[in-house]
Parts: sequence; structure tokens; C-alpha cells
Amino acid sequence: MELLQRVQQNFTASIELKTQIFSTLTPAIVSAAKVIIESLKQQHKLLICGNGGSAEQSQHFSSELINRFEAERRALPAIALTADSSILTSIANDYAFENVFARQIEALGQQGDILFAISTSGNSANIIKAIEIAQQKNMHIISLTGRNGGKIRSQLLESDKEICVASNSTARIQEVHLLVIHCLCDLIDNHSSNFQR
Repeated sequence: MELLQRVQQNFTASIELKTQIFSTLTPAIVSAAKVIIESLKQQHKLLICGNGGSAEQSQHFSSELINRFEAERRALPAIALTADSSILTSIANDYAFENVFARQIEALGQQGDILFAISTSGNSANIIKAIEIAQQKNMHIISLTGRNGGKIRSQLLESDKEICVASNSTARIQEVHLLVIHCLCDLIDNHSSNFQR
């Protein structure tokens, strides 16, 4: 296959997935946005986590909230639990990699805060442990997953929010995850009167 055809195929696959899941995914995004906006209005914060590409998206989301997306507003409290290598490696070394996010939530999470957990497979052990600890602290949980939601889906409570990208391609899932994050940022910006400087 020629290189141009390969690239066109990737574009087509990405467009087709977004078109297929559009009607089912958008209500879940709006539902999650409402929880985030209300939590931020109440002066709570987001704790965001994920592995690999999802770790990068955790940091991307937190930067859009702390700095700005497209609207001028005050900085909003968000912490990417993926960013401090000293914390991550000390927890992984002294305990287990499964605890790298849970331990931070134990220290930083408070009732009313949000855990925004990203996992393309829905089966990441350290994300599952993070959700468990966040639920013990009466935090809101928003999961951003792929495939069929994996083990995370069965761990969520009725009050938790799930945004699941129904695809088996990690690349396509991550592409939609980025769009979801940008949609959430846009909805937050459109309530920026609640977040004036």
C-alpha cells in the first residue's frame, strides 16, 4: 500500500469512528461536564490520571484548566497525578506500581473533588485502585475509557460518570479521548462566568 493511501485510511477510520459514536457519546460528555462545572463552582479540584498516552492526556487536560483553553477565566484547580517522577517512582519502588495514583489520591483527594481516570483498555490496575480509594473518600469519579469499559465499568457506582469510546483500536480511542477533553474544556469555558478572575 502506498504511503498516501495509508494516511488516508487512518483519516477515514478516525472520521468513521467519530461519526458512529457521536450520538451515544455526546450525552455522556455533557453529563460529565455538568459534574465538573458544579464541582469547580464549589471550589473543588480535579485529580487526573492515566498511563502512557493517557498520562500525556492527563497533563494536557490539567494544563488547559490551570492555564486556559480558549476563554479568559481564572485558573481552575487540576492536578495531573502523572507528572511528578519522584512521587511516582518512590511509590512504585516502596509499594507497587498499582499504588502510584491511589497513594496520591489518599494524600490530596477530598470529598467533592473529582477523579478523572483515563484508560484506553479500562483494565489498568493502578486506575482501578485509584477509583477504589477515591470512592472511599466520597469523590466524584469520571472514567474515560475505550473498548467495552473493561473492569473499570463494573467498579463504577451509579453516581459515577462513564465516557467509553467503543473501539478496539488504541490509536482511534486516544484520538477521540483528546476530542472529549477538548469538548469538556469548551463546555467549561462556556460557563466561564462562574470562573471570573
